[in-house]
Amino acid sequence: MTRAALILLSIGTALFVGLLAWQGFGAVASALAAAGWGLVLVAAFHLLPLVLDAAAISVLFQRDRHRDGVHHNVTLRDALFARWIGESVNSLLPAGQIGGPVVMVRQLSQRGMRMRDAAAAVTVSTTAQAVAQIVFALLGLLLFGAYAAHGALHDLRTATLIATGVLGAMIVGFYYAQRRGLFGRLLGVASKLFGKRDWSSLMTRAEAVDAAVQAIYRERGRVAASFALSLVGWIVGTVEVWLALRFLGHPVDWVDALLLESLGQAIRGAAFMIPGSLGVQEGGYLLLAPLVGLPPDAALALSLAKRAREILLGLPGLLVLHFSERSWQRRRATGRVPVVD
Repeated sequence: MTRAALILLSIGTALFVGLLAWQGFGAVASALAAAGWGLVLVAAFHLLPLVLDAAAISVLFQRDRHRDGVHHNVTLRDALFARWIGESVNSLLPAGQIGGPVVMVRQLSQRGMRMRDAAAAVTVSTTAQAVAQIVFALLGLLLFGAYAAHGALHDLRTATLIATGVLGAMIVGFYYAQRRGLFGRLLGVASKLFGKRDWSSLMTRAEAVDAAVQAIYRERGRVAASFALSLVGWIVGTVEVWLALRFLGHPVDWVDALLLESLGQAIRGAAFMIPGSLGVQEGGYLLLAPLVGLPPDAALALSLAKRAREILLGLPGLLVLHFSERSWQRRRATGRVPVVD
């Protein structure tokens, strides 16, 4: 873990503990305990948006490719495993939001996809998902405007607009960098900072990834489908909030759940540098809770319920990652798999 990541993790942990202490550990624990086995059902439901996210990646795959005389066809199932493991890394490991996509690329390449094609598909799908998140957040802001028109906490509009603006600026910059040759430029910077070796082979691979990214963006129908699937995934994720609050004993209607999920995810996304957005997610729900009539302890319990879901699905995902890496290394050592470029 880098020093910067350690500092950000420490800040997030301090904020997380501070918010729980402020509301009272006992009150929040009691509210969370009310959900009981309902948390398992919330975790199980998350498989549906997970499948939609995987479909948003797989729709960008180039089908029916042949390499070295062997048929290689990476499927939705492969994308689902990669997405599950990548999400587990993002949720539970101090890797910001970078570790997950890197792991997804590696998982797809281990399942027979060229490294450059896997990197391109994950890069473009991540961009489409971020754009979909912005649209989802704007939908939440429209709902927020309806509430604010009736006198509900006008000052929160500024916070949510800032969070959405930060997300928008990041994705515009990310997209522009891709169109300008993101991977080649990053490697060029790295070669200047860490010279004393031959970078030509790596540069060739980076340029191949950039070319694959450009090729996907030219297939606008596939990119649009990836965006649409991602947006549906965000909207379907609203049901998690609706279910969790029902099990917590504080049921809300679907519109309230959508407002909490859309703006809560925007706030969380703006704090992507803090591992798991620890503390920021909790603070966001505390800010939004008055809009739907939730008491503070229930808002924190909702955040903890979502983190419980991350643990319930994430720990098995990390175990699968561990054993799949061991199996891959063993097969590579015995020469039973080809080197994937």
